[in-house]
Amino acid sequence: MGRQIVHRLLISLPALLGVLFLCFCLMQVVPADPAAIIAGPDAKAETIAAIRQDLGLDRPIVVQFAEYIWRVMHGDLGRSIISNKMVIEEIASTMGPTLELMFAGMLFAIPIGMALGTVAAVNRGTLIDRSIMAIAVAGVSMPIFFIGLILIQYVGYKWGLLPFLGRAGPVWAGGLPNLVLPALTLGSVLIGPIARLTRTSVLEVLGADYVRTARAKGLRERVVIVHHALRNALIPVVTLIGLQAAFLLGGAVVTETMFSWPGVGRLAVGAIISSDFPTAQGAIMILALAFLLINLLVDVLYVYLDPRVARQ
Repeated sequence: MGRQIVHRLLISLPALLGVLFLCFCLMQVVPADPAAIIAGPDAKAETIAAIRQDLGLDRPIVVQFAEYIWRVMHGDLGRSIISNKMVIEEIASTMGPTLELMFAGMLFAIPIGMALGTVAAVNRGTLIDRSIMAIAVAGVSMPIFFIGLILIQYVGYKWGLLPFLGRAGPVWAGGLPNLVLPALTLGSVLIGPIARLTRTSVLEVLGADYVRTARAKGLRERVVIVHHALRNALIPVVTLIGLQAAFLLGGAVVTETMFSWPGVGRLAVGAIISSDFPTAQGAIMILALAFLLINLLVDVLYVYLDPRVARQ
């Protein structure tokens, strides 16, 4: 397992560098000039030019990117143009809320999606199966902002059941009510794909020889489904969850913006809108790192669920 983790880390580094370089290049073509923002609206051209030279913005993009990577390797993500705070401090203060939101969304979506998919597979062809698949297709088809707006309009505003703006604090410090609606919004769009793939995987496994053998031994149907069929059907589901990590990160950006959730996604959106390039680059780098780490976790789960992967 250790060899596979090291191998995965090595092949992930070029991907991370590619994302950072693409982001860096896109920031360079934005019409706004960071030097002009720092200097202010009434600054003279000479002042702006001096600031550009001081920041190294007059150098080639490749040189600027190399210097940026060198600073990142030393833990320096730069200083925010807007707040004048260190970028790493701003990101550190928003990492907790984003992780809290993503884990809550996945904790809500994964068990429900797997349970619905398993129930649909066991009741194949019945009204229960068709109803669950109809719900799954509807969940896949609806955009995340539509679900969020519905929850805000009815659950939050009209019925007043739960708060829908901001974060009151960590879950263990009374912040659970503020977390519910954003987590439901983020996790709801993941239930459908998990349910559909779980149903397909369980149907394939239910016809396997070892499942028939388990039933022939007189084991209860619940034991056969949970301990024999479901575990062996998990590998495709784990793959889907890993692939959906990017969607969850993108959905977190939308969800955090809608619910004024103080996470990395909202920080990135605000930094891009205000042309705060150091903060935007730092936030995007953290999101890319999170995506790579989630995929690394998926590879580790592969080995746990199917030890044959470790021997390949």
